[in-house]
Amino acid sequence: MMNSPQEWPEPIVRVQSLSDSGVSSIPERYIKPPTERPSFCHVIGSERSVVPEAAAEAEGNIPVIDMSGLQSEDGLVRAETMRIVSESCREWGFFQVVNHGVSPQLMDRALQIWREFFHLPAQDKQLYANSPKTYEGYGSRLGIQKGAILDWSDYYFLHYLPLSLKDQNKWPHLPSNCREVIDEYGKEVVKLCERLLRVLSLNLGLKEEFLQNAFGGKEIGACMRVNFYPKCPQPELTLGLSSHSDPGGMTLLLPEHQVTGLQVRKANSWITVKPAPHAFIVNIGDQIQ
Repeated sequence: MMNSPQEWPEPIVRVQSLSDSGVSSIPERYIKPPTERPSFCHVIGSERSVVPEAAAEAEGNIPVIDMSGLQSEDGLVRAETMRIVSESCREWGFFQVVNHGVSPQLMDRALQIWREFFHLPAQDKQLYANSPKTYEGYGSRLGIQKGAILDWSDYYFLHYLPLSLKDQNKWPHLPSNCREVIDEYGKEVVKLCERLLRVLSLNLGLKEEFLQNAFGGKEIGACMRVNFYPKCPQPELTLGLSSHSDPGGMTLLLPEHQVTGLQVRKANSWITVKPAPHAFIVNIGDQIQ
């Protein structure tokens, strides 16, 4: 068995530091091959749209599902909500949920906490720098391939569950109250995931707890990744996060409403997601798919 790598193959450069330095062009290692770059719409007047062509041509948005329908006293409403979840999973692999039980105030606090963290002085953030051994903490790249083409983003990765993987030394102390907010947010999101797993199990004709048990029952794994996308001087050459599928069971994404960027692929088109207010975007991962 190979030993876990201990060091990055090259010095780590924070994307935020590149952006803040005012560079007019991005370093070569962030430039994607032509087939992987965003393609932009035609110029309209003197402005250039930043919506990729495929997304501009594709109509619609991923489904938005009101989860309060699952608690309705009307059996028809409950059944219809279940049907929409099932159809969304089969047709899209993505959907948004509203009235999901997580407090909007808590969602806003979580976003604000991480916004403040990424604007801390560099030396404060570096106290939590990660390594290839666990990836947990403050990072700017994944993988240890030397000379790899990188994404234009920084991130923070944390294990939340099981408790045996939770490393308190990697949980930031700043800004104040950060740990308490992250912990409360994680607890509520895990509860929401468990509710969704029960719905998916029933829609598959399985016992309600089937998927929860398959993922470890009370020892289910949960982690948190926060992505930070600094301003880019040449957005047409790079991506904040390369195209991918999520390897786990389910991802719940809390987006910044001021910034649209997430795209999902359907029928050979990339469709830009329009986030609903205080909604979570649910991504069915490879394991459940």
